[in-house]
Amino acid sequence: MSTPVDDPLDPLSRERSHLAGSRAALRAMREDVESLDISDVTANWVNAEVLARQIDERIKALADLSDTPLFFGRLDYLHAPGAEQAEGAEGERPRPEAAYQTLHIGRRHVHDAEGDPMVIDWRAPVSQPFYRASKKDPMDIALRRRFGYTGGDLTAYEDEHLSDPREAARTSKLLQQEIERPRVGPMRDIVATIQPEQDEIVRSGLGGTVCVQGGPGTGKTAVGLHRVAYLLYAHRERLARTGTLVIGPNKSFLHYIEQVLPALGELSVRQATVDDLVAHVEVRGADDSTAAVVKGDARMAEVLRRAVYAHVSMPTEPVVVVRGSRRWRVPAYELEETVRELLDRDIRYGAAREALPQRIAHAVLVQMERSGEAPDDRVQDAVARNSAVKAAVKAIWPPVDPAKLVLRLLTDADFLAEHAAEILSEDEQKTILWAKPVRSVKSAKWSAADAVLIDEVNDLVSRTASLGHVVLDEAQDLSPMQYRAVGRRCTTGSATILGDLAQGTTPWATRSWDEALAHLGKSEGVIEELTAGFRVPTDVIAYASRLLPHIAPGLAPVASIRENPGFFEVREVSGTAEVVLACGELLRQEGSIGLIAADARIPALAEALTEAGLTYLAPGEETTRQTRLTLVPASLAKGLEYDYVLLDEPQAVVDAEPDERTGLRRLYVALTRAVSGLVVVHGAGLPVQLG
Repeated sequence: MSTPVDDPLDPLSRERSHLAGSRAALRAMREDVESLDISDVTANWVNAEVLARQIDERIKALADLSDTPLFFGRLDYLHAPGAEQAEGAEGERPRPEAAYQTLHIGRRHVHDAEGDPMVIDWRAPVSQPFYRASKKDPMDIALRRRFGYTGGDLTAYEDEHLSDPREAARTSKLLQQEIERPRVGPMRDIVATIQPEQDEIVRSGLGGTVCVQGGPGTGKTAVGLHRVAYLLYAHRERLARTGTLVIGPNKSFLHYIEQVLPALGELSVRQATVDDLVAHVEVRGADDSTAAVVKGDARMAEVLRRAVYAHVSMPTEPVVVVRGSRRWRVPAYELEETVRELLDRDIRYGAAREALPQRIAHAVLVQMERSGEAPDDRVQDAVARNSAVKAAVKAIWPPVDPAKLVLRLLTDADFLAEHAAEILSEDEQKTILWAKPVRSVKSAKWSAADAVLIDEVNDLVSRTASLGHVVLDEAQDLSPMQYRAVGRRCTTGSATILGDLAQGTTPWATRSWDEALAHLGKSEGVIEELTAGFRVPTDVIAYASRLLPHIAPGLAPVASIRENPGFFEVREVSGTAEVVLACGELLRQEGSIGLIAADARIPALAEALTEAGLTYLAPGEETTRQTRLTLVPASLAKGLEYDYVLLDEPQAVVDAEPDERTGLRRLYVALTRAVSGLVVVHGAGLPVQLG
């Protein structure tokens, strides 16, 4: 492939031609994979199934999304960076003798029939200057070109001559348009608009944990998802073995973000809520806030640890093993030494229980050897399975069922008092005790907080499997015990923690990120703060920031970098009919509309919308050109975004929460869901904190 040279008469046509050629090359890459014949290269049906699945995943990864730009930028290097830096995501390597000064930057690597690159993956090292180069530090870039698209059609371009001192630094209009572009459908990726401070987080190494504090519209969720995509590119083999996981606050949120990674060519990232992770029992009950706070407190971990290891009792009788005509006796004091040694090693309860019979058998074998016998490993295994040894192990180190243990703690006041002594006060113990006895684990009405306690015990008994990397979004709403549950899933891996302390709307909301990292077991994690707002318009974020002194005094307000101040209006209305009329007005605009209201007001608003003939969606359902209105309970608004938001009765949103600070935080979340405009409607008075 020859190095592209712009035709000064029609550079846009040349770029369109390169786009068409790139799409054709991607189709050819996909067809090559589809045509593979594996019938003669697999030894058995198992290998055939594995290889077929890998090929199928590869075919999906090579899909061309017609309405998504295949490349969004171009770099002209002053000096050729070398072909090895343009390596593809799957190890696709251009010819070693090739070196290109002009590179198109896109969502995935695309090469032509000779293996020469037509599009370079945005995650490759050679692409980094697209995000970080500046007039002050051009990073060997002569020209950076951004492309404008309408659907999948290339319609415009914009050049920055970074190494030309005669050209002043300026704001990219195409970049600004892309940031402010109305959206319909699920959350879109930000790969074309990543800013330098975001890029640093995205490309930080796999070995370290990063905690990102970001106010509304700073792009923290998208940064976290792009970090996963980058890590899968840079450490694909390792993460293919250890796995990755994205944790979100609810199913609606996960559905909302689920299209971002496939758009970047990543299909193998599991998504879950914290409740999904700890689903050892069916959750059918709910705690009041006071009980939930106590159950979510990190002190519960020690209460549970005490209760588990209280099952271990010191032996008072020897173990006598009969083999043939010989009797071998392990005295009680020797058994006690073994038990204490296992306790001192601080290994999992279940692992220690499995080790105990082998330790007892080893003590018997030592006696056999002293008497002149020569036992082997088979003899030791046979002794470990001896009925006398089994009986001793059951008495000394009995099995523990995590759900039964937690059930006993929550229903047996004496048992709880014994293990919570000097940890929980008497009032706290009474708070978490169930009022009525429960017959069995299955009949119990477990709460979400109870399931987390069971997960803690499960880990005390048997180690939880660790993943290579975990992304935790909306982390500010987790309890300490929930943080511990997430931390168990990445003990040998790393994590990306995303959240905003000002948006914490649970009674146990995170007070500081240092504290959260400690509960996760990642105290060494680095805390980064994003303060530049790309999503929320200036007038909207300024209005919402009036609440910050009341909900998070230590946080700086987000500074919107958008040139468009956005549409903002506070309107007094007399009833739901006028709210519906306001929805109709907003629907005349381009883009998605979110009607956010206190949960208790949702049924009345739903009825009014239906009577007016306005169709609407539930949170998480994908908007279409025909249906662009979503009716959103305030409790589910976190993490979502809409081009225009109609916020109904702010005071009702505040009043719906158990305390004023939580209510104001919920209101702050609702106020900051708008991308292009916000209309606040109210019949009652506004909260005084809004001025």
